[in-house]
Amino acid sequence: MTMTKSEIVAAVYGKVGGFSKKEAADIVELVFETIKETLGRGEKIKISGFGNFVLRDKRQRRGRNPQTGEPLTITERRVLTFKASQILKSILNPDDPEEREAAIEALAKMGRKIESARDEAE
Repeated sequence: MTMTKSEIVAAVYGKVGGFSKKEAADIVELVFETIKETLGRGEKIKISGFGNFVLRDKRQRRGRNPQTGEPLTITERRVLTFKASQILKSILNPDDPEEREAAIEALAKMGRKIESARDEAE
């Protein structure tokens, strides 16, 4: 199953409250735009409790056309990599139920901090 941007908007709208659906959509769009602009400048993005987005430059290299077997040159390019945080990894791979619960509690604590900061800003 795949989660779409509109489903993310609906989840934000349902969990955060205090915003209209349009405002929730604008916030989600702003977050994605900020991520795109930051990566476009070649900067890394580190999201505590989630992971890191890093751009890597790949050099030009020799390759082969898989259909014909003919050699070709693969041009240099940037690739985006994502490395999940330990908290996210422990939620996705619950080897130890206690470790998983601790990771979920750590994420909930971050959520409460965000909520508290939002309430103070209002």
